[in-house]
Amino acid sequence: MVGLGRISQKYSAEAKVVGKHIYGNLYDCDYNVLTDEERLRQIAVKAAQIGCMTLLDVKSWKIGLGVSVLAVVLESHIAIHTWPEYNFATVDVYTCGAKTKPEEAFNFIVKELKAKKVVWGYADRSYLE
Repeated sequence: MVGLGRISQKYSAEAKVVGKHIYGNLYDCDYNVLTDEERLRQIAVKAAQIGCMTLLDVKSWKIGLGVSVLAVVLESHIAIHTWPEYNFATVDVYTCGAKTKPEEAFNFIVKELKAKKVVWGYADRSYLE
């Protein structure tokens, strides 16, 4: 588990748009999870709930051994892309709005994919005037 704490928005009170983007590379993930399209869809749906997002739609594609899942949320999106042959996945959780919790959604995905190593980044996508 990566253990991202609650990300503080330095300017959230002053921002016209609060944007939070957490992304990461997940290594040594569970092969069985990485190949299970339906389970990955369920993980994306639950991550949206955990992150206080409004789910609009979920799309997924099986590509070779891997799977790509895109959960469209009112606040932006969650994307999971897997390469089971390398036990590897990439994850993006991007939200707009001060009430969303993308770090909690990201942590949930990391836990469910059983990643042993996570390299993550954060971009503040807020608009300040």
